Amino acid sequence: MHRLTEPSQYKLKEDQDITVIMDKSSGLQHRGCLSPEGTLREIQINLLECKVCFEMFNSQQRERRPQNLSCGHVLCLECITALSHPLLRKLECPFCRQLCSVDSTSHCQALIDLQELLLSSAPPRRGRGGVIPARGLTCASLHLRTVFGSWGSFINPTGIAVLGSSGTVVVVHDGEKRVMVFSLQGKKLNSFGKRGKTPGEICYPVDVAVTPTGYVVLTDAGDKTVKVFTSRGNHMLTVTSSFQMPWGVDTDSCGHILVSDVLAGTLSRVKVDYNHCVVLEHQTTISDLLGPKAVACCQMTGNTAVMEHPTEVAHPTERHQYRRLKVFSKDFHLLYQIDGFSLMLQSSVRLNMSAVVFDRDGDMIAIDSDQGLICSLAKLQSGPVLTPLVGDRLIRPVGLALLNNMLIILDGGDHTVKIYSQKPDTGLVI
Repeated sequence: MHRLTEPSQYKLKEDQDITVIMDKSSGLQHRGCLSPEGTLREIQINLLECKVCFEMFNSQQRERRPQNLSCGHVLCLECITALSHPLLRKLECPFCRQLCSVDSTSHCQALIDLQELLLSSAPPRRGRGGVIPARGLTCASLHLRTVFGSWGSFINPTGIAVLGSSGTVVVVHDGEKRVMVFSLQGKKLNSFGKRGKTPGEICYPVDVAVTPTGYVVLTDAGDKTVKVFTSRGNHMLTVTSSFQMPWGVDTDSCGHILVSDVLAGTLSRVKVDYNHCVVLEHQTTISDLLGPKAVACCQMTGNTAVMEHPTEVAHPTERHQYRRLKVFSKDFHLLYQIDGFSLMLQSSVRLNMSAVVFDRDGDMIAIDSDQGLICSLAKLQSGPVLTPLVGDRLIRPVGLALLNNMLIILDGGDHTVKIYSQKPDTGLVI
């Protein structure tokens, strides 16, 4: 999996006579994989929006005008003013950390010209990824309630979970304190898991889950372990045996830990005595998986879903990754499986699944990180019914948690948490 080494912002680069979009931190070029309409939409989201305040650039409003910093990154004038020292008139670029002078900024006319060009020729609005939203719980009926995080708060976040009915949000990322705990309003409540390899420290967190009794469980690919903490950050237990590369993690209704191993091709169940901080049983329940990553357990039925990445095992350099979703019973017998190609035959929507979760009714909700899309699959045993839920203002969703009728989405594209619901709540400020 590609991980950014620093917060990134998209920039235009001229490649002979072809304009391409380039990720500064990784050098990855994105072209030829989207429809013309999708490309225009990506430009609007990734180039014509200030990545600090998430407001669209606007030459008619002075505070929203795009300004070039001396390092080359672009912010709106209001954010430059807010981030700069009032006396020294200098600011640290939120993307590359270079010290820039306010007096050396300049108006970015190229983005304004591009914006006017796109607005004058833009096709009718559709759901992101070229999807026309279905009726019911759709992009149009879900509202963005809250956004929190952004550069500096999270560094390359990879996993999210919700702690109990209170809705406390737990995020793992690559910062100095690897686990961050927030309220639904975005207020930081706690952080723990110092970077390191000693007991209680965390090297490279990949995924996180929360047990029914409130313990925080995460996979650490750095030292190939599973670690358990209290919600206050006290280290309780490290599971070290039998893992080659632990990846996805979830817990069942009994608090048993379910862990995928992307290198070993296994799904394991770990039974823990949380009161005495000991492992009671570590059992490999499935051993013939291909590149298993995301794991989700249905609290109602006990079924477990695993997302396979077969091409990453057989052809690790393959550009277009093939993914397959398998669902197992609580006794770990295969119930059904489906892949992106099969979904495409049953629906006009192209969905390249990267992770799934179960809602409280046992329906499945899938993440498409590539298109920035969240879709409901309903109940697969009755045949998937694909319904787009969210495609607005998402860049690269990497994690999803559910609380009542809210979707709590971890967006690795702009390092934020975004909360969507059917009814906007005026008590929460976006």
